[in-house]
Amino acid sequence: MAVASSLVALSQIALSQVALSQVACAADVARSPNIVYILADDMGLGDVSAFNPASAWKTPHIDRLAREGMRFTDAHSSSAVCTPSRYSILTGRYCWRTVRKSGAGGGLAPALIEPGRMTVASLLKQQGYTTAIIGKWHLGLDWVRGEKKAGARKNKNNDEELIDYTKPFGGGPLAHGFDYFLGIGASLDMAPYFWLRNDRVDPATLPPHYIGGNESQKLLQRAGLAGKGFEHGGVLPRLADEAVSFIEKQDARKPFFLYVPLTAPHTPILPAKEFAGSTRTTEYGDFCAAVDAVVGQIDAALTAGGFDKNTMVVFAADNGCSPAVDFDELRAFHHDPNLGRRGSKADIYEGGHRVPLVIRWPGRIAKNSVSDELVSLGDFLATCAGITGAKLPGEAGEDSVSMLPVLTSETGKPPAPLHEALVHHSNYGAFAIRKGPWKLVLCADSGGWSEPRHGKAPAGSPPFQLFNLDADPGEKTNLCAKHPEIVGNLGQLLKKYVIEGRSTPGVPQKNAGGNNWPELAWIKQFK
Repeated sequence: MAVASSLVALSQIALSQVALSQVACAADVARSPNIVYILADDMGLGDVSAFNPASAWKTPHIDRLAREGMRFTDAHSSSAVCTPSRYSILTGRYCWRTVRKSGAGGGLAPALIEPGRMTVASLLKQQGYTTAIIGKWHLGLDWVRGEKKAGARKNKNNDEELIDYTKPFGGGPLAHGFDYFLGIGASLDMAPYFWLRNDRVDPATLPPHYIGGNESQKLLQRAGLAGKGFEHGGVLPRLADEAVSFIEKQDARKPFFLYVPLTAPHTPILPAKEFAGSTRTTEYGDFCAAVDAVVGQIDAALTAGGFDKNTMVVFAADNGCSPAVDFDELRAFHHDPNLGRRGSKADIYEGGHRVPLVIRWPGRIAKNSVSDELVSLGDFLATCAGITGAKLPGEAGEDSVSMLPVLTSETGKPPAPLHEALVHHSNYGAFAIRKGPWKLVLCADSGGWSEPRHGKAPAGSPPFQLFNLDADPGEKTNLCAKHPEIVGNLGQLLKKYVIEGRSTPGVPQKNAGGNNWPELAWIKQFK
């Protein structure tokens, strides 16, 4: 009997511990922060005054996030152009592992994220979050196509008049973990121009009509179909209003993830009337001010709804500033979007992929903190897993590392570097690998639009470029000949990352198309 009584007592204790564990687990879920991720489109590190005190304009709302959170000085998008960067943000995987080996998708590109692949949205949805995207998708959609009509115009990206815009599309946000989507399919200069809601074109905007293009550098807009009432200049203000409306509808008892990939300050550069001339610089400066104001609107909505104390807010840009803004014109105002870094959007140089990143998380991130840790926007997936206590499966987030050790450190420095190394990628598919201060570029040119342009390196140029970014942040001196051992070590490491299908520990994965595409020709030089 005594033994039986002891067993009963132990059983009751065990049950109590299970109950307490369940309560603790429920409490952890209740404490999970709301997450708001605001992504600017083509914005340089120097375009945010928190990073650039000499900026020709101020960004007070982003600066406030920095004062109340952490600013990263060595953060990178995984690519120097938008589609691959967005893929990495949501999946934690380098986009060159997919079928897209270079460049950005067009207005009618097919869906890029593979069916069944874990995204930040699907992960957080599994953890009880309401998930929404309000903004620019630009990860392709699977439209329903019909037969070609006589006299149909052709979009250079695809035949847009073959699409049945009354039918739902596949492969979009709802197919990858989002509960709600309101926005546009690609960049604001890429036809077709429609407002999309969930998995279809907003019926109120049909039938579409044809609009002409604009080849002006700053007002670039490709000709094509547009929905009724679609106004390019009205897109950014509407995205701000829709984001605020979403926040106002949320229930404090359930966490939410709101992803707001903005369309600005990407071309066409069209600041709303209230911002025109506001910075007394250029249209681009005014457009950056408009982006900052959206951050302010969203932040105000969080405060009004009582969400501000339990919301992690992320602000970043998908790649560096575009040369379409006219750098010479900005220099007249003593403004440098790249803060002395070489190159611009599309390039393998730092100006292409070193981006502003600010994260505020009240009570967890030290105020006014700065981190010089080498991080990637692709680390978002693993970070969200860490925040919620979820475990990433082996076939997800192959290149993503949790930033929690950085975020929760008052110094912004983790006990050890988060990344062994980071891989950079240019518009034309050129590779670079960064480890510590060393950066090895696996091409002889910019890999993008800056001089020497892709494929235009002067005759006799070394095939690779090696820079010490601590000593040479402007990437002016090629040290390949001086440090062949560093070239060899970094080249071998990058080859390993490619062949194993991942840069994090785990079971090797496969890259789409194997490991033999033209931009990988360099791999044969590292035995």
